[in-house]
Amino acid sequence: MSWYIREIQPQDCSRWDGFVLGHPHGSPFHLLAWKKSIEETFHFEPHYLVAEDDTGIHGVLPLFLVQNLIVGKALISSPFAVYGGILADSERVRQSLHDEARKLGEKSGVGYVELRNAYAEQCVGVPNVSRYVTFTCSVEPDEKKSLESLPKKTRNMVRKALKYPYVTRRHGSDFRAFEELYAKNMRRLGTPSFPKKHFSALLSNFGSMVDIQETVLDGKVVAASLNFYFRDQMHTYYAASDPSYNDKAPNNYMYFDHLRHAALQGYAVFDFGRCKRETGVFEFKRHWNTTMRELPYEVLLINRKEVPNFSPVNPRFEMAIAIWKKLPLLITRALGPAFVRLFP
Repeated sequence: MSWYIREIQPQDCSRWDGFVLGHPHGSPFHLLAWKKSIEETFHFEPHYLVAEDDTGIHGVLPLFLVQNLIVGKALISSPFAVYGGILADSERVRQSLHDEARKLGEKSGVGYVELRNAYAEQCVGVPNVSRYVTFTCSVEPDEKKSLESLPKKTRNMVRKALKYPYVTRRHGSDFRAFEELYAKNMRRLGTPSFPKKHFSALLSNFGSMVDIQETVLDGKVVAASLNFYFRDQMHTYYAASDPSYNDKAPNNYMYFDHLRHAALQGYAVFDFGRCKRETGVFEFKRHWNTTMRELPYEVLLINRKEVPNFSPVNPRFEMAIAIWKKLPLLITRALGPAFVRLFP
């Protein structure tokens, strides 16, 4: 029996999410909660493709049409997400959705289509963006074994952090302290921060699948994170800390506490998330008894001649980053929402 491809309709919502939850390469960013959050905050135009026949859904592809002065015009799966791309139950369906994405790109007049695949099995063409990796680890239910399994340097830093009277607070809706830390951290990196509405939308739309965790010392929030809970996985997606407390290792405490929390809640996998090679974040994440996996992103060139590179390490953005780091926090917080949407 042959299938056909069309855009999602309101009556498809529960079946879409059911397919994502049941697919081995599904992620929080394939769920319709991500679609709704991106629409509410950034107003990008969604094109969510469904491949189905009379027996049900056989594949999905979330896409957003993005247009601005930096990226030009592009279809992205998915904006501000580290994972995306096609989910299909056969190679033929995968190829059909890939072909449909190209056709949609040609019809829309985009420069390129970007598929942020998390696994090589999602690919149809040759992955041509290799700058990103991701790190995951298995969650050890026994806290003592979890600590002992860490590499020596990380283990010593965690033990140092555990000597301080840190307290963890968890919230389902209060993101104020987290957002303040995150905005300050982004400024130090020379990167625009998200509008508050982005975090509010995620917390509202993902419900029990997301939370905010604060690491508190002497009554002050010194580190915080926004985390997704997807099937048997815990994803720490956004995180920040106060560098004036680095001598007390708040990041080490926070991540070890996340591993403890994941174990207590019965999660099997902890996802440290994406980063670029040869960076400080890369070095931090690879020292947690993690497994590194290449992220085989695909870029289908439509009207563009070369694969784009909007990474902060691109020399093209060097001056802008240097200027952003020197701007007052009040200014970067005011301008950040307008600029961050340029780099989806």
